[in-house]
Amino acid sequence: MKARYTVLSILFIAWIVSFMDRIAMSVAIPYIAVDYHLSPLAMGVVMSVFFAGYAISQVPGGLLADIFGVRRVATMAMLWWSAFTAITGAAANVTQMVVARFVFGLGEGLFPACTFKTIAVWFPKKERARASAILLASNPLGAALAPLAVVGIISLWGWRAVFLGLFLPGILVALLFWIFIPDKPSESSRVSPKELNEIEGRDDASVIRLEAKTRLHKIVKEPYVLKYFFILFTFDIAYWGFLTWLPTYLVKARGFSMVQMGVAASLPFFAGAVGCIAGGWVSDKYFSNNRRLPIVVSQLTSALFLYLTFTAHSARTLVICQTLTGFFISSFFSVFWALPMNTVPKRFMGVTSGFINMAGQIAAFISPIIAGYLVGAAEGNFNLTFTFLIVSLLVSSAIVFTIPSKLQRHREEDVRG
Repeated sequence: MKARYTVLSILFIAWIVSFMDRIAMSVAIPYIAVDYHLSPLAMGVVMSVFFAGYAISQVPGGLLADIFGVRRVATMAMLWWSAFTAITGAAANVTQMVVARFVFGLGEGLFPACTFKTIAVWFPKKERARASAILLASNPLGAALAPLAVVGIISLWGWRAVFLGLFLPGILVALLFWIFIPDKPSESSRVSPKELNEIEGRDDASVIRLEAKTRLHKIVKEPYVLKYFFILFTFDIAYWGFLTWLPTYLVKARGFSMVQMGVAASLPFFAGAVGCIAGGWVSDKYFSNNRRLPIVVSQLTSALFLYLTFTAHSARTLVICQTLTGFFISSFFSVFWALPMNTVPKRFMGVTSGFINMAGQIAAFISPIIAGYLVGAAEGNFNLTFTFLIVSLLVSSAIVFTIPSKLQRHREEDVRG
């Protein structure tokens, strides 16, 4: 197996672990709320505070990865978030839990930019979209595994055991990353000269024209980068609202038992893992020169099935519609991230991907709180919440239409000046 596929496999496992760590809270929160007597708004705050820290460290994570290399920064991030996952389970009160979740987010927020930069450095341009699609499929897969694992652990040992038990997987994957993923393919003894030539051969990628000394303030001024930022921000309002509140919706509004909720909450994200890979494959094969169409299709289809999920009259119809929501809402990410992967020079991918991804984490912080407020304002009814999520998807698709169907091409050597 080529060395870059080993790198992708380790990144995939690391993302699954990171997603299980953060999604565990959304599954456990209905039971934490009982112990701590939390209102819907307070539940939203507990779920959101992680993303405040996560958003803050997105750009610093990219800058650190560009300066010190992904190996050091990513390994530190994994050790950090694993420790604070365990500390979450040991929290004696809500205040301690909120602080632990915030600091947990600070550590994990260093990680995403490292992974996007790793893909850009370790894969040739023609493989980056598919590699990122496979990598991003780990997100819904982690979200799918979390309810099954969390519900099983809660039923046996309580919710604290969930967070304490997630400490060891993070430590193990940090060790794998340190051993097998150096900063550059040329630094690895596992990369053959033939593979190195495949990876580092002449790259005619379509790239945004950025100066060699580009800094963050210049990146922010790039019109495409800003559009990517707001597309992801508005989309992730819906994504994280759906992901974080689905377990509570199933239990509180639909009367699902703990076991029923665990299974039902997992299905959209098992489907999402498939949707993420399918979206990347379809985008690469049929829309490599026009990513706009599959992005809009995924957004509008997600809005439709989100509406059908809320209006479903039977449990079976609800489960089918929410599963299809998961498929289409996750397919967005592999298609969307193909845009910056192929329009931003890879030497700027760390800080640029960190900036873009920060938009999603700001949305992830805001969305659960607003959703909790709307649920409380409607006295437990989720109609305002679903309307809020659907409108966010429509706004995101409207911004996509402002991107040219075919971005202007520049050679990598043009950017080097």
